[in-house]
Amino acid sequence: MGINTNAKAKFIETSCRLFEIKGYHATGLNEILKESGAPKGSFYYHFPNGKEELALESIKFARDKITKNLKKSLDRFNNPIEGITANIIGLAEILENEKKLRDMSISLLALEIYDTSEILREACEQTFSSIEDIYFEKLTEYGVDKDRAKEIATLILSLTEGAIILSLTRKNGEALRTAAKQIKTLIKV
Repeated sequence: MGINTNAKAKFIETSCRLFEIKGYHATGLNEILKESGAPKGSFYYHFPNGKEELALESIKFARDKITKNLKKSLDRFNNPIEGITANIIGLAEILENEKKLRDMSISLLALEIYDTSEILREACEQTFSSIEDIYFEKLTEYGVDKDRAKEIATLILSLTEGAIILSLTRKNGEALRTAAKQIKTLIKV
């Protein structure tokens, strides 16, 4: 059982990385099998519905990492303005140092699959909702009215994801830093 579980994790982690680098449609199953080093025979044991099922698990894996990292980042601060600002600046630093944002955003995957796979679109939507929920909770804890907190959470997510796309395209973190500077203008108790 340990070998099978390890193979499943290898498939998921490898597909996450390859989908980020090459995209969902450009990543072939044979490439995932080769890169993972996991036994080929175990692929359909773990993912009987093929690549789409693997992508679904990869999105869930990314969601868990994204939300865990976001919560950890925000929990370091009592003030959500400081926490959200620091988190966005941290994303800029990661992008500039590593030239990518592995497991930090699913925006690019969402843009690629939103009209070709309903199950993957829904998984991306759930990821975005999970992120919004974290912002919402922090904002309401800070005393922001619930209706306004929901709107601000959506704005912060939209601002951050858009800045990620711009930063990746421009190959620098300036769009993320600009977004971070604007957080204090969005949040008022």
